[in-house]
Amino acid sequence: MRRDSANGMQLKAVLAAVSVADNTAQVGSIIDIQGFTRLTYAIQIGAVADADATFAVLLEESNNADMSGANTVADGDMISETVGVAPLTAAGFKFDSDGQVRKLGYRGSKRYTRLTVTPANNAGAAAFAAMAILDGANNAPVVQAVS
Repeated sequence: MRRDSANGMQLKAVLAAVSVADNTAQVGSIIDIQGFTRLTYAIQIGAVADADATFAVLLEESNNADMSGANTVADGDMISETVGVAPLTAAGFKFDSDGQVRKLGYRGSKRYTRLTVTPANNAGAAAFAAMAILDGANNAPVVQAVS
């Protein structure tokens, strides 16, 4: 028997699909975890044109809605997609990651988080997007928010 997970989750856009042609950090939307027990970020990578570009991922947390007092999430408060690899390292990507997906789980105690993707050595077009998957709703069913 298949179980429904849609009624207990909320999807939120973090970084709208973007094509970046320089090294400007792409700062995501602030995600409020209140009302949910689990948070996973998903990063979808499109075509990356530059042959030596790398993309570092940063996850910050705060108890303040404006992210004041934010700090980088400790490795122990994140879930890596690759066993034995630091979570932020595993979530990063590079020039040969076309068409791949990365995930990064958060299990910290702060209410607000923010994901940032920072390119390096990127002089060509690099397409990517990110979303937050809030799961384990305290009150279900969850009505999907438009934004």
